[in-house]
Amino acid sequence: MRKIFSEVRRLAEFEKDLKRLSKRFRTLKEDLKIFVDNQLKLYHKLGIDNRGCVRISDIGISYPEIYKARKFACKSLKGKGAASGIRVIYAYYNKENVIEFIEIYYKGDKENEDKKRILQTYKEN
Repeated sequence: MRKIFSEVRRLAEFEKDLKRLSKRFRTLKEDLKIFVDNQLKLYHKLGIDNRGCVRISDIGISYPEIYKARKFACKSLKGKGAASGIRVIYAYYNKENVIEFIEIYYKGDKENEDKKRILQTYKEN
């Protein structure tokens, strides 16, 4: 099977978020793989927009493109489907065909992404 993206990376902070959330939502690591294989492939490779990923454009970063995934199916949250409340913030390097995970959080714990983290990571030169 051909790889969808050249590389899928995770920032250290994302790894910490994932580890912490995985204690509550046991299927999260598997759900993340399915998310890349399905949602991100549909949106970035096939151009199918099911309104699951939205670009965060109000932070002054033009490259890479920063997205928030609002539709993320988490099997641990039964009966919720894609409206699980899990949010994934990621960068998409179009030219390099790379996905880089920045943050993952549960909407019940916090309302919005950590814009400070995004800006510290992707300050424009």
